[in-house]
Amino acid sequence: MRIKPTVLRSAGPNRTGRLTKFVVVGGIGTVLNTLALLLFSRWVGLPLAAASALAVEIAAVSNYLLNDSWTFAARTPTFRRFAKFNVAVVMGLALNVFTVWFLTRLGLYFLAANLVGIVAGFSVNYAFSVSWVWGRAA
Repeated sequence: MRIKPTVLRSAGPNRTGRLTKFVVVGGIGTVLNTLALLLFSRWVGLPLAAASALAVEIAAVSNYLLNDSWTFAARTPTFRRFAKFNVAVVMGLALNVFTVWFLTRLGLYFLAANLVGIVAGFSVNYAFSVSWVWGRAA
């Protein structure tokens, strides 16, 4: 009987550790998202919804690479996981953009609305990342 070597995952079964890492990566993504939103909406002059969508996608690429290598400790990034992660991000993006649009229509400052949108998008993204992107079906 041959024993297969085990790849140690950084968070392993410790869900709290994995969630913490996902939050840290999300925090980095939030900074990138907010800076990109500010750049695209105020300096480039894009409409708010388009600026928000671009900002989320920039953060998504960064988040995928960090989550793949650190949070879920995959050996190497794959296009399949990136595509799945992007689908999860698009679902979070739709919720994020709608939230930003809706809350700004209600009079909330756009950066505050963006933070609420990020939290909503984060929730969708984490649920799909754990269960589908890096879960057993990955």
